[in-house]
Amino acid sequence: MPSHPRHHHGLALACALAALLAWFTASPAQAHGFSSVVYATVTAPERGHVRAELALEYDLLVVSAADAQHDDALFQDGTAAFDDGDPTAQAGALDAHAATVLGYVAPRFTVASGGQACTPAQVGDVTVAPRDGVPYVTLVLDLTCPVASGSHEVTSTLFPDTEGYVRGTRTIVTYDLDLQHGSAALDAGQPSFSTEQSTVERFWEFFKLGAEHLLGGLDHILFLLAVIAGSRRLREIVLAATTFTLAHSVTFILAATGLVHVSAAFVEPTIALSIAVVAGWHLWQIRRRGVHAGELEVAGGPFSLDRAGWVRLGVVFCFGLVHGLGFAGALGIDEPWSWALLWSLLVFNVGLEVVQLGIIAVVFPLLSLLRHRSARAGLWATGTLSAVVAAMGLLWFVERVTGA
Repeated sequence: MPSHPRHHHGLALACALAALLAWFTASPAQAHGFSSVVYATVTAPERGHVRAELALEYDLLVVSAADAQHDDALFQDGTAAFDDGDPTAQAGALDAHAATVLGYVAPRFTVASGGQACTPAQVGDVTVAPRDGVPYVTLVLDLTCPVASGSHEVTSTLFPDTEGYVRGTRTIVTYDLDLQHGSAALDAGQPSFSTEQSTVERFWEFFKLGAEHLLGGLDHILFLLAVIAGSRRLREIVLAATTFTLAHSVTFILAATGLVHVSAAFVEPTIALSIAVVAGWHLWQIRRRGVHAGELEVAGGPFSLDRAGWVRLGVVFCFGLVHGLGFAGALGIDEPWSWALLWSLLVFNVGLEVVQLGIIAVVFPLLSLLRHRSARAGLWATGTLSAVVAAMGLLWFVERVTGA
């Protein structure tokens, strides 16, 4: 008997979705993936004097500084220390080549006062400690400014795309300068900010940062795709998206303002596990109910959800709390609560939500249309999507737990 054409449509879409995910995940998970984040805390202890504390990825700093300064010995020593995994040895390798490191960092992270550049000098030795699962170098600079003005401009062009090691490097600056304090996000498109910069400009930077973070965070996108695939009706995806937003917003703000501290060693594996669990939930429903998996069982309650729908919302909420901690860890802001900080975080969150809603608006109608044309074709598509997502979640979970 010939196959139903709608079944072929479902199989074709399922294969296309699987191929798309395979393309995204073809590269194994690396320490810093395709991008890097630099964290900078900039303060003014006294007039005419600025202090900058920088946190940079160790292995990226080694290769970038060695290449830019033509210091093969730094590359050899730094790579050997990285392979040993000893933070003390890693710090020692950088201290032995302090001039090379400063020669790379100083021209690429600058502070100007009154339009004139401040002169940097390294303070003490560097330290190395894990951050977000990879070794990060802490480097402290004292900058002497020739003009003691009431405004400063901070510029970061560290680890540019042209070096060829990473792309889309962001520098998250937390500052307390010129009687102002807050945060700024710098990248290749906006490498500088001034303490005279308007509030609207700073908020726009955080909106873009939020949008770019979700677009560049494959684990969060896969979680969202798993939620979409398992949503049988429009009200389910609306409720699931709202539940996820509320959950991650709460922990995101609490963690970013320093009120909650949870180790990345717990957060990152749990995020990976959440992807596998939510995707696996839909696969289990398909196994349990077959072609009826896309239908509601006995519905009840104010939102007309069945028991499976309510349990799924609870799962999404719990994992949403953990994803909020992951968003905060990626943003890397660690400063006391303030209204300026709160608004920056809210704008960052709005950027996340706009992209999230955009993905839902594109993917969910396509799957709904396919389900409407053929329930079996819809199950092929959502089942294949969920299987690929679940496999990636389990793979990342094992990697993050074992440190592979």
